Amino acid sequence: EVQLVESGGGLVQAGGSLRLSCAASAINFDDYAIGWFRQVPGKEREGVSCISSGDGTSSYADSVKGRFTISTDNAKNTVYLQMDSLKPEDTAVYYCAADLIAAQFGETCPGKSASWGQGTQVTVSS
Repeated sequence: EVQLVESGGGLVQAGGSLRLSCAASAINFDDYAIGWFRQVPGKEREGVSCISSGDGTSSYADSVKGRFTISTDNAKNTVYLQMDSLKPEDTAVYYCAADLIAAQFGETCPGKSASWGQGTQVTVSS
């Protein structure tokens, strides 16, 4: 069973930075599509950034391009999300996801067959 554990969330002022981590166990990281998603109450979960840990292909939501950077440490089975120039609208619960099936179909982002972490709260004050 895939286990994903996020950490690194917290309270930060606008313009500040945070780095989220997601440690994965029981999987071969290289085989998975990995992604960060976020959700605020009353809204649907949205994709933030994804990476194919096998070849490093990454993608970003338009709202975070140039501010967020996704990376992996395959030796540690950990994916990171470096978040700079944070804005109040970045406030959300951030989740990481891993998807073997998506990767097998050549997808960069996790899909319906993804496993999810428990989430970590990020709050950006104005």
